[in-house]
Amino acid sequence: MTKIKNGTWVVVADGEKALFLRNITDGENPNLEVIRKEEQDNPKDIDQSANRPGRVGQSANPGKSAYDDTDWHELAKDRFAADLADMLYARAHKGQFDSIVLVASPHILGELRDQLHQEVTQKVIGEIDKTLTNHTVGDIEKIVKSDLAA
Repeated sequence: MTKIKNGTWVVVADGEKALFLRNITDGENPNLEVIRKEEQDNPKDIDQSANRPGRVGQSANPGKSAYDDTDWHELAKDRFAADLADMLYARAHKGQFDSIVLVASPHILGELRDQLHQEVTQKVIGEIDKTLTNHTVGDIEKIVKSDLAA
């Protein structure tokens, strides 16, 4: 069972938003205060794509195939995870937190895990694979408490 102590950071992220919270009480009854919000403008993929996917003629058959188009929306989410990892490293290096809980969707959590510097990884005391960016801070407190107690 992981308990968050006073001063533990809880970072709630999806591919476009990150909410930085700090526990100002104990693990029995966490009270999270917002210390920072980060947001990225990431329109839907269709709004970012230039035109239809390219096509190529086949040499063996008289048909054509379409190239896979780049999913700009997903690419931006992955870049956001890398940027978030950089932000966390800068703050860890300055000693702004001793322990951290990461809360994100499984995909973003995986991307973030791959990008985190060892200095941050050593401070991770828990991970919750849920998307909570649109929840209230009160709901986040309850979910973090119940998921870390399990």
